[in-house]
Amino acid sequence: MVRKFLQTERLILRTWREEDRSPFTAMNADPQVMEFFPSELTREQSYALTDRIIAHFDKHGFGLFAVETKADCAFIGFTGLQVCGPGLPIEGEVEIGWRLARDEWRKGYAHEAAEACVEWFWRNTERQRLVSFTSANNTPSQNLMRKLGFTHRPELDFDHPAIARDNPQCHQFVFTLAREGVTDV
Repeated sequence: MVRKFLQTERLILRTWREEDRSPFTAMNADPQVMEFFPSELTREQSYALTDRIIAHFDKHGFGLFAVETKADCAFIGFTGLQVCGPGLPIEGEVEIGWRLARDEWRKGYAHEAAEACVEWFWRNTERQRLVSFTSANNTPSQNLMRKLGFTHRPELDFDHPAIARDNPQCHQFVFTLAREGVTDV
């Protein structure tokens, strides 16, 4: 039996299943879904990403949840939390992120799932802030961050070390959300 981690009105955020790999691979090969990433992902890259997501859950007890709709139990993407890796100026901070299949855009799913993750984060950690980052030209994600209450922090913006400097996705905008009652640190 699969352990369900979070539920919203319309969604289940859960651990990953083997059968998620195929739709995740298709999603990562979609040029529109991957517009604000350096490139689409191959099958091997998508499988490796899935393995890293699962390993993150094992190490930290949280991660990027597979998201499915309650109505039909269909995998539609991911939303969740991960520790920022080495080499980033926000290394060690917890980041919220999301990626949904194109057919699921504009339904409010990303916001609904992200809100559940933010609430979980405040209830289950002692951390004082949550971060999110995206390429400088990814206006849709930036708008969602603002809708969630995040604030752009230009002094934290950076060029992603894993993305070529001449790639338009290299420069990253960083947004933060402070715990209620805490001045953003």
